[in-house]
Amino acid sequence: MQRPLNSNNKKLSALAAIIGADCEVSEISSIEISGITQSSSAVTTGDLFIALPGQNHHGAQFAADAISRGAVAVLTDAEGAAQIKGIPVLISSNPRRAAGIASAWFYSEPMRDLYSVGVTGTNGKTTVTTLLHQIMTSAGRDSGLIGTVEVRIGSESIASKRTTPESSDLQALSAVMRERHMRNLVMEVSSHAITLERIRGSHFAVVGFTNLSQDHLDFHKDMEDYFQAKAKLFTFEYGDLAVINIDDTYGKRLAAQTELPVLTVSRLDTQANWHFSAITSDYVGASVSIRGSGGILIEGKTQLHGGFNYDNLLMAVAIAVESGIDPIDIAAILPSLTGAAGRLEAVNLGQNFTALVDYAHSPDAVKRVLETAHEISDGKVIAVLGCGGDRDKTKRTLMGQVLHEGADIAIYTSDNPRSEKPEEILVQMVLDIQVTPPNEVIVDRAQAIQSAVNLAQAGDVVIILGKGHEKGQEVAGIVHEFDDRIELAKAIEDKK
Repeated sequence: MQRPLNSNNKKLSALAAIIGADCEVSEISSIEISGITQSSSAVTTGDLFIALPGQNHHGAQFAADAISRGAVAVLTDAEGAAQIKGIPVLISSNPRRAAGIASAWFYSEPMRDLYSVGVTGTNGKTTVTTLLHQIMTSAGRDSGLIGTVEVRIGSESIASKRTTPESSDLQALSAVMRERHMRNLVMEVSSHAITLERIRGSHFAVVGFTNLSQDHLDFHKDMEDYFQAKAKLFTFEYGDLAVINIDDTYGKRLAAQTELPVLTVSRLDTQANWHFSAITSDYVGASVSIRGSGGILIEGKTQLHGGFNYDNLLMAVAIAVESGIDPIDIAAILPSLTGAAGRLEAVNLGQNFTALVDYAHSPDAVKRVLETAHEISDGKVIAVLGCGGDRDKTKRTLMGQVLHEGADIAIYTSDNPRSEKPEEILVQMVLDIQVTPPNEVIVDRAQAIQSAVNLAQAGDVVIILGKGHEKGQEVAGIVHEFDDRIELAKAIEDKK
């Protein structure tokens, strides 16, 4: 975890008062903390260790390790406190909320010292934030990025472990960005992070909403619960201004109910604050005319393909202008914008067909990406898709059906089966589908990719869906090296 070089020690008693923790005041009156972390392996001398209840174990199990590394106190709940001996303990009935508030307080609310943007939605978060970060950087603003693929602090890149970090890491990263004189922070905000209060204590100048479709119903009980989780971000606690895509049904609903001032974006509705007045697509991308608040007109070319990517571009441009970047500069930057890794990413070894990798792993995302593949194909669309194990099982049959309907040739395979048997996942994917040649079910993902490539002819599009930028495949609890982009390149080299 990155931490700022210069963060002042703070009194543990002051922190306890702020979060309303139950503790022995006499035990903590003289204690100062020099950092906060939720990972025992990241503890350094003087840290407050946060021990949270988890799905499989309680963080208190790692308290002894944290203490051995120099932790001077622990923040946890009553269950965790009962397992910890020999060190002062702050007890909170909601330690996740307390952790967010404590971390923001310790680092002096760094997000408020940056022009911070938080983007949420089922699909598009990574692309919107990447595009916005590219615009800001190209406009001469040193900026930070936190998301699914990576964390960027200026020119430094760090691989991400999750879409939105735990609260202690999030606030520390933001403080590092402030210390290194970043002007902006752009980040993805997942529904998990909102529900689990990782963003508690955070604040954004702008919060953006892309869309909502079925995903994560292993975590959220239903779509309404999923929507309400997202909607929590659109309050004055977390944001000053909302930028919302109203082409999405849930987006239209959110725009009507949020307490924040709203800027609407739409590819289809010219009454929205930000909209397209023209999109002319060709094989290299599109020429676009974007109309914005106050009659702003931004015209230029983009390398991006597909309606969903035009949605992402529109939101990134709207937020960039709102942040103070000159629309004239944005028009000049448009042709250089490339989007995010693993999102319609091309693999080109000189073959006579198009080869793409995309992260789409929800029914709606798969549908949209396949539509785009057809737009750029001069032949067939050959698609490879799997579903992850230990995740929302209700979307597997839907995803299989979308693949069946949207691809000319559909190949069903493994994604990250995790603890499940991949064969059983595939049975659910192809339920009620008669898989007949040249469509196939191939458990081994590398073989599935090779089969797709072998079927490709001039002008076709081969697209590998589901894993995108990921560099591993988790099978039976073990993560094996596996990168769709590399496997696709190998398959092209070995094409029969």
